[in-house]
Amino acid sequence: MDIRILPSNIANMIAAGEVVQRPASVVKELVENAVDAGADQITVVIQDSGRTLIQVIDNGCGMSPDQAVLCFERHATSKLRTAEDLHNILTFGFRGEALSSIAAVAEVTLKTRREEDEVGCQVDFADSNHLATQQTACPRGSNFSVRNLFYNVPARRKFLKSDNVEFKHIISEFVRIALTRSDIGFTLTHNGRDVFVLKPAKSMKFRIQDVLGANVANEIVDISAQTSVVGIKGFVGRPESARKVLGNQYFFVNGRYFRSPYLHKAVMKAYENLIPEGLTPSYLIYLDIDPQSLDVNIHPTKTEIKFEDDSVIFQVLYACIKESLGRNSFADSIDFDRGGVPELPALGKNFDEFRQINEPQPGLDVSYNPFDNDGFPSEDLHFSNSFMPSASALPDHGTSRYIDKRDDYGKLFEDKLTPTRSLLMVQGKYILTSARSGVMVVNVSRAMERILYDRFLDALSKNAHVTQTALFPVTVHVGVENMCLFEEHSQMLASLGFDIAPFGTDTIVVNGVPEGYSAEEGKVISMVGDLMLILADGHSALEEVMTANLSSRLAHLGSLNSDSVTNPAEAQSLIDSLFACENPEYTSTGRKVITIIPIEDIDKRF
Repeated sequence: MDIRILPSNIANMIAAGEVVQRPASVVKELVENAVDAGADQITVVIQDSGRTLIQVIDNGCGMSPDQAVLCFERHATSKLRTAEDLHNILTFGFRGEALSSIAAVAEVTLKTRREEDEVGCQVDFADSNHLATQQTACPRGSNFSVRNLFYNVPARRKFLKSDNVEFKHIISEFVRIALTRSDIGFTLTHNGRDVFVLKPAKSMKFRIQDVLGANVANEIVDISAQTSVVGIKGFVGRPESARKVLGNQYFFVNGRYFRSPYLHKAVMKAYENLIPEGLTPSYLIYLDIDPQSLDVNIHPTKTEIKFEDDSVIFQVLYACIKESLGRNSFADSIDFDRGGVPELPALGKNFDEFRQINEPQPGLDVSYNPFDNDGFPSEDLHFSNSFMPSASALPDHGTSRYIDKRDDYGKLFEDKLTPTRSLLMVQGKYILTSARSGVMVVNVSRAMERILYDRFLDALSKNAHVTQTALFPVTVHVGVENMCLFEEHSQMLASLGFDIAPFGTDTIVVNGVPEGYSAEEGKVISMVGDLMLILADGHSALEEVMTANLSSRLAHLGSLNSDSVTNPAEAQSLIDSLFACENPEYTSTGRKVITIIPIEDIDKRF
C-alpha cells in the first residue's frame, strides 16, 4: 500500500465539498466574515444566482497586504489564539476554512484597505493558487468578488439546481444573518435589481418588518425570560396566523442561527390546543447562553449546536411561550358574573337629544264588528298615518277582498336546470341517487378530485386550461424566498389555469383560479399556502410520472378548496362531469369515489 500526502489544492477541494455546497454557502461565509470584521454596512451583489458572480462589500476593519494573502491559507483565522478560545466563541467564523475552500473552487479577487493605510491592495486567487498581489485604490474595508463558482469541478456545477432555486437559498442565508444584527445595514442585489435595502433599524421588531414584511410583524408578540441557565427573548406568532407552510421559524443562540427539531417541539407543545394539527406558527427566538455551556463546532456549516443541558432550555422555552400566549389572551375568556346577560349597546347621556323617539299612535274604529262583512273590516275603517301604507304599495286585486293564490306561485325561484334524475344531497358531502341494483352514493370531495385530476392532465399535456376569474383579485404576501417558486413555475401555473401575477418583491396577486377552485378570499389564501408546499417539492422523475404526481396533488388541493354543492343543479353537473372522466370510480390515489348500496342491504334494515 502506497500512502501519500494529498496536495494542498486537492485537500482544499475536499474541504470545499463540506463548506461550499452551493452559491448560498459562499454568501453565508463572506457575509459572516464581514459582520465579524465590524462592518456596519454590507452589500451583496449576485449575478445569475451566484454562478457568475458573488460580490460582498463591507466597510469593516480591512486587512494589510500580508494578511490579505494569509487569509486564504487553510486554518488561517483571527478568532482563535489558544485551545481555551474554542469554549468562548461569540463570532460567526473561527475555523479558517471558508476562504481557502472558496478559492479552491472559484476565481477570487480581494480588494481591501485598513483605516491607517493610504493605499489598499488587490489579491487574486484561483484553484488554490496565489496569482498576484498589487496595490489599488479602494475604500476602507473588504471587497470579495467570487467568479465562476465550481469552474474547475464540473460535476459539482452540474448538480446545481435552477437559478430560482439557488437564489432562494441565497435569500435564506442572507435573511438569517440580517435578522441577527439590526444595527447593520444590508443590501442584496440580483442581476441589477435591488431585492433588499435594509437600513440600520431601531429595534429587532423594525428589522423583522423590513425583512419579513409588515403582516408578519403585526402577527407576532413578544416573549421574554431570564434564568441562570438561559436568557430568552424574541417573538412568536398569534395562533390564528399559523400556516401550513414552514417559514419564518428561526432559532438564534448568541447571535448565531441554528436548527433544533428538539426546541421546535417545545414551541409546538406551547401551542397545543390553540392551532389545528398540521399548522405551524411563526417564531423568532433569540437565546443568550454562556458560550462554555454549548458546542458550535459539531457541523461544518455551524447550523447544528449541542447544548450542555437542553432539557432545561426546553422547559424554560415552553413556559416562556405559554406565559406570553396566556398574557395576550389568545384563548376565549368567559365572564362568569355576566352569564346569560344580553349585550346592550352603550348609549351616551345626550342620546335622546339627537335621536328623538316618536311613539306610533294606534287608530281606533269603535264601529268595527268582527262578525260583520264576513270577518273583514268595514269600508270606513281608518288607520293612523304611522301604519297606513301608500296606495302604490298595495297590490291591485280588483274588487275582490281575497288574495288570488295562483297555482304556479314560486316558479320564479326554481332553478333553470332541472336534473335528469332525482338526487338527494346529504350534508353537502354525499349525493344519493337510484341505481339499477340499489342506491348509488357519490363522495362529493373525491368526485371533485377525480374531475380536477383529469382536467389538469389535459391542461399539462394539451395546454387547454379554463380559468375562473375572481371578481375581486386577492393579494397574498408570500415572502421574497417563495416569490422565486412562483417565478420558476409561472408557465406551468398558467397552463393549469392559475392567473397569478407578482406584486412587488414579496407579494403576489391572484386574479383567477382553475375551474372548480373557489375564488373566495379566505380559500385563495389557504390555496396559495398549499400551492407553495407543492411547488417546493423537487421532482426528478420521468416527465409522465412528474405530470401525474403534480396533477394528483393539485387535484387533491382543489377538492379541499372547492365550493360545496348546494342545489340539485350543481349536483347533477358534478355527476355529469364525473362520469365523463376516464375512471370515475376511483381517485388518482386509488380512493373509492362511488359505492352502491344493494337493495338487499336496505331490506335487511326493515
